Amino acid sequence: MPHVSLNIPAIGEGLQEARVVKLLKQPGDRVKRDEPIYQMETDKAVMDVESSHDGIVVQWLAKEDDVLAIGAPILVLDSAEPGEAPVATPTQVDEAPAVSDGAVALQIPAIGEGLQEARLVAKLKQVGEMVKRDETIYQMETDKAVMDVECPYEAVIVEWLAEVDAVLPIGADVVRIQTSDAVSTGAAAPAAAAAPAAQASAPATAPKLAPGERRRDIPPRTRAYAKQKGIPEDELAVIPAKGSKLMPEDIDAWVAGHSDETPAAKKGDSGGRTYSEAPMASRQRVLSSRLVRGNQVVVPGMMSVVCDWRGVESLRAAYKAKGGDFQPSTFTMFAYAVALAAKNHPIVRSTMIGDSTVRTYDHLQLGIAVALPGDQLVVAVVENSDALDWETFAFTTRERINLARDGQDQANESVTLSITNMQAYGIRDAMAVVVPPGVATIFLGEAHNALDQSGQDPKIIRAANVGITIDHRLINGVGGAEFLNAIRANVEGIQDLIKI
Repeated sequence: MPHVSLNIPAIGEGLQEARVVKLLKQPGDRVKRDEPIYQMETDKAVMDVESSHDGIVVQWLAKEDDVLAIGAPILVLDSAEPGEAPVATPTQVDEAPAVSDGAVALQIPAIGEGLQEARLVAKLKQVGEMVKRDETIYQMETDKAVMDVECPYEAVIVEWLAEVDAVLPIGADVVRIQTSDAVSTGAAAPAAAAAPAAQASAPATAPKLAPGERRRDIPPRTRAYAKQKGIPEDELAVIPAKGSKLMPEDIDAWVAGHSDETPAAKKGDSGGRTYSEAPMASRQRVLSSRLVRGNQVVVPGMMSVVCDWRGVESLRAAYKAKGGDFQPSTFTMFAYAVALAAKNHPIVRSTMIGDSTVRTYDHLQLGIAVALPGDQLVVAVVENSDALDWETFAFTTRERINLARDGQDQANESVTLSITNMQAYGIRDAMAVVVPPGVATIFLGEAHNALDQSGQDPKIIRAANVGITIDHRLINGVGGAEFLNAIRANVEGIQDLIKI
């Protein structure tokens, strides 16, 4: 009888892993189709999983309390249905996939520890095409990089099992090929399948956990959220949960409460050179994760203009002379000029979804970089900034910046444009960084005396350099220049936009 590998099924959208609660059958036991064979727990429920075949249990590939990725193999079954191909969910057996009459299903490979899913970027071969062993057949993207995936056999493409831009769990079937190469089955599967299970149950260093034990109160979505925030497994293991499970809001509370702590340093010596080491602060880990992602995908382009700053400084002086509680800063005026410029430039209200879709928001969610003590950085966000009147914009901006100074990082996926202000630090020029899903970052430099050459007689005026860094994948040079010139026009005409 043929060996069939049964796998952790995908029950519900968004699930990435499951815990094995109980094994209901032992090796040598006979099972019938649709008979429960084990129980698994997701972040939604504990459920019985039924066999998709009649057969005899050969080997369990996991034990109770193991946490496995969706699609990971869990059981080898000696099937009583020799003519039937496996109907279970995807199997994580790159080196030894299931085969029927030369038809082999290739799966999303596990590249790197902790990866749970990948996006299919491009199909490089079409149905009916011949491929050679080690020839690239598709590209996939993880949270680490875009990479080529090679075919392990000489074969013909039979069927693609996923569409471009589909997000698949590690181990999911992606393509079927027809090959005459010898492909081992059954006994080879457990060895290849063991790696994901071992990775999934990597120990976390927590005082209340036994060696090799992993917290079982962390739903998959919380693990994904923690990874997005740059929180390592050892820190995740000690974060307290308010309820029965650790939720994203528990992560937020932990980050807010520990971001300002100075990590304990340890001393060391290397070749006679002493040093100290300390874990990176939580906020910096979050920022680092965003920057690394940006460096992987963004194609940056930078340009700058010199803005006449006299109107802005005159307006600020007028507010000071008037007195009262409403005393907007020159930066707030500049930010308003940027927001209004975005009204007629939808490209800076846009972001890329995958490699071929552009999402354009109706209004601008404007990000503002806010520095905190200890060289930490968070983002304040002014929602629908281009739709606000001047005073509402100024009050909202002040409120959001104050929240950021209290440690509340407001960055979210709808922030497409951000401003970094270096006026207070004496910096006149710099190349700002674009962090996806943002597509552009505005740099504001120090106000200074500059030579105005716009007229026949050059003269000294107050000026400020304004730069823009664009993501060239979406914004071309002309589009960036037009938006930057719109900002300059608003800055130099600020007294027409803001009436006292």
